[in-house]
Amino acid sequence: MGDKKIRKICCIGAGYVGGPTCCVIALKCPEITVTVVDKNADRINQWNSEKLPIYEPGLDEVVKQCRNKNLIFSTDIVTAIKEADLIFICVNTPTKNCGLGKGRAADLKYVESAARLIADVGVGEQIVVEKSTVPVRAAEIIMKILKANHHSNYQILSNPEFLAEGTALQDLLYPDRVLIGGEDTVEGKAAINKLCAVYEHWIPREKIITTNTWSSELSKLAANAFLAQRISSINSLCAVCEATGADVSEVAAAVGLDSRIGPKFLQASVGFGGSCFQKDILNLVYICETLNIPQVADYWQQVLDMNMYQKTRFSQKIVDALFNTLTDKNIAIFGFAFKKDTGDTRESPAIHVCLNLLEEGAKLHIYDPKVERQQIMDDLHVDSGDNLKSVTVFDNPYQATLNTHAIVICTEWDEFKTLDYEKIYRGMTKPAYIFDGRKILPHEDLMKIGYIVETIGRDLSKSVNGNNWQLFAEQS
Repeated sequence: MGDKKIRKICCIGAGYVGGPTCCVIALKCPEITVTVVDKNADRINQWNSEKLPIYEPGLDEVVKQCRNKNLIFSTDIVTAIKEADLIFICVNTPTKNCGLGKGRAADLKYVESAARLIADVGVGEQIVVEKSTVPVRAAEIIMKILKANHHSNYQILSNPEFLAEGTALQDLLYPDRVLIGGEDTVEGKAAINKLCAVYEHWIPREKIITTNTWSSELSKLAANAFLAQRISSINSLCAVCEATGADVSEVAAAVGLDSRIGPKFLQASVGFGGSCFQKDILNLVYICETLNIPQVADYWQQVLDMNMYQKTRFSQKIVDALFNTLTDKNIAIFGFAFKKDTGDTRESPAIHVCLNLLEEGAKLHIYDPKVERQQIMDDLHVDSGDNLKSVTVFDNPYQATLNTHAIVICTEWDEFKTLDYEKIYRGMTKPAYIFDGRKILPHEDLMKIGYIVETIGRDLSKSVNGNNWQLFAEQS
């Protein structure tokens, strides 16, 4: 591979991973030209406009600082590949929707397509880096395609992303670690060192971990599985807390103070969402099944089963509280993104909750500060006729709550904490309910206003201190 430094980077894929990652590389490496390419012309046009295709705090400023200097967004994929010293593959790896492994295995068609394009137009002596979340040994597929097309001098690295939507820039600027996997050969180590040199512009060398390719690939799946597992673990205790008078927030705080456990990802909620957790765990389950390790597959499947249970249980809580009928009742939905500080709705718990409420005959008034109306309509399969009348998207939270029977908090947007809930209460149908699926509101204050408040992991009708022992005595 020689001692030539990385001067030109091509990133195939201008989505939630490729876009922010390359923006930060361009910001921190002014001597490197970073070209982000995508066959979706509309997406590239958005990256070149004032309104970016994704929302991330601080991203606009970075793009404005670097764009058309050493940060290029283009649909000319062929030229970018030919000129690059290093090529990132940052394409989608959805779950297969047909054939063997349907509903569980990762569909690598976009990874394969990118590899074949590199094989067709690449010039060799290039480093190809898989950043997409992939099953173990996916790098082997890329190498087979390149070698079969007479390019055996490529080096394939695994460099999974660990960023979280909503905090992507901070995660990229101040990562816990950067993981790079490659072959244990002279050429493989040289390629790893070149990629390390890029990151060393702003990341201390001791935070850059190098492994073999397969360990790197599995580490990404394992990290997401562990994070989702923590959420499902604390959510599994919610029903216990509600039945006993315990408060899951207090339980989480007490458990999180144990230095062996820590407090992160112990926030009980309506459930986890996003493009990664469910997809990656399904992939891990499928890998275990194909390796004939059913016990491990069942273990990780339970994380997903618990997440579905939590979303369904929250939906049922709403139905039960509203006298077991939602027909023609107006319900305000606060938040549709899968988490705050992003416009991404993929696998959002809000979708599951909304679909359940629509099945019960509710009329939904939906407000989210960043999700576009059309995205909401698409996710809820709203097109025409009666279901079109059942969903209204608002651009103002106060208008969304007028004449509603209940407010359902599905996303933990900070602005929901500072709304004038006395004003909102006056415009609602009585009794007025709030179902806090994210545990972000001051429940006692809301009850003083007049709301009937229900949340997750705490029965507000039970005395925290007095009734617990009586309850246990009655049950024993």
